[in-house]
Amino acid sequence: MSRSEKVAQEIKRIVSAVLQRELADPRIGFTTITRVRITDDLRFAHIYYSVFGGEQQWRNTAEALTHAAVFIRRRLGEALGLRYVPEIVFKADHSAEYSIRIEEELERIRLEREGRPKKRTKRHGPKKTAQRVKR
Repeated sequence: MSRSEKVAQEIKRIVSAVLQRELADPRIGFTTITRVRITDDLRFAHIYYSVFGGEQQWRNTAEALTHAAVFIRRRLGEALGLRYVPEIVFKADHSAEYSIRIEEELERIRLEREGRPKKRTKRHGPKKTAQRVKR
């Protein structure tokens, strides 16, 4: 495991702890840090997060994380002990939503092949939240 991978794992652990214990911003809902990508020179860290909630909750969380980035970076500096603390950039990770949609479609196809077509409900229709938070 390379040094940058180890630092990325540590950043993920620290940022998760800061979000759970130290930030009291009500805009941050149920947020999970999914992964951290860091450059080889340890100057930039892209922190990917996922939010449980609707489109408005995603927007609120993105705004709150951007606002708290300086505070989180300071905590990283205290905990990591590196010469240079990486600049952090938060990015939304919608992969969980995508995989849920894929699973639902596979289940629908399986039921159709068995001869029991599943009733299409509003939940299975096209998503109304086409606009996503882009960071």
